[in-house]
Amino acid sequence: MFHAPALRSWISSSRSPIIMASKSKTHRLHQLSGTALQSIAKRPRTITTESYMKDAFANYAGYLNELNEKRERVVKSSRDITINSKKVIFQVQEYVEAATFCKFCRTGTLLDLEELNAGLLPLSDPAIEPLQINVFDYLLGLADLTGELMRLAIGRISDGELEFAEKICRFSRDIYRELTLVVPLMDNNSDMKTKMDTMLQSVLKIENACLSVHVRGSEYTLLGSSDPSFLMGVPDMQS
Repeated sequence: MFHAPALRSWISSSRSPIIMASKSKTHRLHQLSGTALQSIAKRPRTITTESYMKDAFANYAGYLNELNEKRERVVKSSRDITINSKKVIFQVQEYVEAATFCKFCRTGTLLDLEELNAGLLPLSDPAIEPLQINVFDYLLGLADLTGELMRLAIGRISDGELEFAEKICRFSRDIYRELTLVVPLMDNNSDMKTKMDTMLQSVLKIENACLSVHVRGSEYTLLGSSDPSFLMGVPDMQS
């Protein structure tokens, strides 16, 4: 039979290699894991998304630059359209003024809008929509007509044609009176109001010139047609 102390001694001696081997293996594992952690800690850190972010923001910058270039082209085109539109509008006002003035000089009557647009049809390309002047542009051009009528009246008075000058005076007065009834009905009438002030000055100058011939006829006879300056005695009205 084995004695208890001897048995414990035998068990301890027989298991010690296994235990030592296990401890040695565990120690090696700790060493390996520690070495791995140290190598990971010493390895330089890199951001894997750095290249992606650079590419993405480069694309954003390129998109914004292209958008800005398109915007500049649109702004420039819009500016050119506005400038050309103003030129066209100005030329249409000038055309209305010239056409109505020509009609008055020939017949002593007013060229209406329907007749004016009818005269434009032969000048239009049949393949596209014909050029037609609207009511607003017609009235703007008509308001400018009195300036030419005023100069015509002064010239006729200087030539001794008082009767024709008085006809111009009545014609200009009638246009002004009718326009004063129409202008309040116009939505955007700021330009028209300015023209109406100028138109009133022209009408007053025509009236004053005709009146001056009647009141100061003797002076006019002495001055003759060389100096009609006294006929322009109406000062410009302040708006």
